[in-house]
Amino acid sequence: MFVDCLDIYAQAAFATIRNPNLYMTLLRRFLSMALAASLITMAGAQEAKIKIATVDMQELFKQYYRTNEAQKQINLERARIQKDNNERLGRIRELETNLGNLKKQIEDPSINDSKKQTLFKDWQMQQQEGIALDRERREFLQRRNQALNEKMVQRMKGILEEIRKLVEEQAKTDNYDYVFDKSGLSTSQVPFLLYTKDATDITAGLLKDLNKDAPAESAPAEEEAQAPEAGE
Repeated sequence: MFVDCLDIYAQAAFATIRNPNLYMTLLRRFLSMALAASLITMAGAQEAKIKIATVDMQELFKQYYRTNEAQKQINLERARIQKDNNERLGRIRELETNLGNLKKQIEDPSINDSKKQTLFKDWQMQQQEGIALDRERREFLQRRNQALNEKMVQRMKGILEEIRKLVEEQAKTDNYDYVFDKSGLSTSQVPFLLYTKDATDITAGLLKDLNKDAPAESAPAEEEAQAPEAGE
């Protein structure tokens, strides 16, 4: 079940690129599933006394330097896609300008019919070229965006798996019976974990471990323009 949760969380993480609201929805779904699984397991426990810890998975994911590096890479890919798209659009805009000029000449009563026929054939050729270029541009955007989505979802999934393993190792080291994600919210935006007696928050220590090898220049990525949709 946790593997399925990681798939949802990875998609949610990547969704920040395109739709922050979708990100939060998917993220909460992941957290809800993970917490529900823990609660079911806990309900069947027979021990009279258990040792519990809490962790903020959202905070760990957002503040992990590898997440920031992944976001920066996404932004670079966005910029490349945007640059290529702008170049293609530039050529299409040139054709549109030429088509406008040709149309004016065709409609000019001072130009003879023979010349107009030649101009009309030229207009038709450039119009077809423009249609083909725009179709190619849209297909290019669709391919590049899809490839970027797949690549980054897999990378986010790998990052989440690293965090999960670290949480598990810490739980075993400190002999915790259960570790609950305190950032988990229900569909009604109410925290699942409303109260836990004698629970220890291990988020700060885990975050320190995650970022112990972070490069000095590593920092949260700045928000940049989103990659254009295929229809733009």
